Amino acid sequence: MTNITVLGAGAWGTAFGQVLADAGNTVTMWAIEPEIVTDIHEHHRNSYRLPSVEQLPATMDATGDRAQAVANADIIVVAIAAQFARVALAEFKDLIPSTALVVSLMKGIERTTGKRMDEVVRESLNLPAERFVAISGPNLSKQVADRQPAATVVGCADIANARTVAKACETKYFKPFVTTDVIGLEMCGSLKNVVALAVGMARGAGYGENTAAMIETRGLAELTALGKAAGADPKTFAGLAGVGDLVATCGSPLSRNYTFGANLGKGLSVEEATKASNGVAEGVPTTDAVVALGRQLGVPTPLANAMSDVLDKGISCADMLGELFGGDITEE
Repeated sequence: MTNITVLGAGAWGTAFGQVLADAGNTVTMWAIEPEIVTDIHEHHRNSYRLPSVEQLPATMDATGDRAQAVANADIIVVAIAAQFARVALAEFKDLIPSTALVVSLMKGIERTTGKRMDEVVRESLNLPAERFVAISGPNLSKQVADRQPAATVVGCADIANARTVAKACETKYFKPFVTTDVIGLEMCGSLKNVVALAVGMARGAGYGENTAAMIETRGLAELTALGKAAGADPKTFAGLAGVGDLVATCGSPLSRNYTFGANLGKGLSVEEATKASNGVAEGVPTTDAVVALGRQLGVPTPLANAMSDVLDKGISCADMLGELFGGDITEE
């Protein structure tokens, strides 16, 4: 039985905590919100972030004390909103055991620096590459929480450590695969959110399967080219973390990015969509970061550029699609 701590008790953090408990581990959830800590500790529920689960496993507990949360952890899972990760992790830098593996569930690019989450976590905690692990795949939190069959990809520069984490989260309904392509996992997990915004917007505006398929496939080509230029293995984008996550995120109202985009497509402003979605979807701050990354790497990003114009200039879905159709005819 492994001691595992999950930093952040949102929907995905809590759902993954349940996976870890189901896999036979002792799980400590850390949350900054005292009401969530109390709910998990006293009632074995997270009615604030994951109300669909009536009873969390008995081997899950919670604390709001940072030092207590990580003191005996063999594995520490980070499930904090990507744009707040650096600030939140600074409080843990001197508390994490020197042998603990640090796992990131976060999907995003830091707006202020353009850095991936593996870079943010390693810098924040002064962590060597072999102790950092990324997890990414088609993992909608509610469906994982309902214990519906799902798979994910666990990545680490040290494949043995990837296997350690994979073993810790393997259950009858949750199947992990391993890779050393951390950059690929990070790029897949963050860039697909921009594509989901565009697909959701098209759906919200009333367009059908042809339009959605076009956006998804051209978006996949765009993020694959970006990933390759950044040093990722292009094959990663054809697997669970790439195509798999893209299909799940672009095809489900459970995806916050898809829903946010759909609200834009229905005519809501960014501010109104933010209110309707109870917060900004991760793809929103990631969009401009992708545009900047494309310029830095010399890779064209027509989809991200078009979505940037939606978010920053308020152009319509028709105009967004018009931008995608613009330019010369090229080979696919």
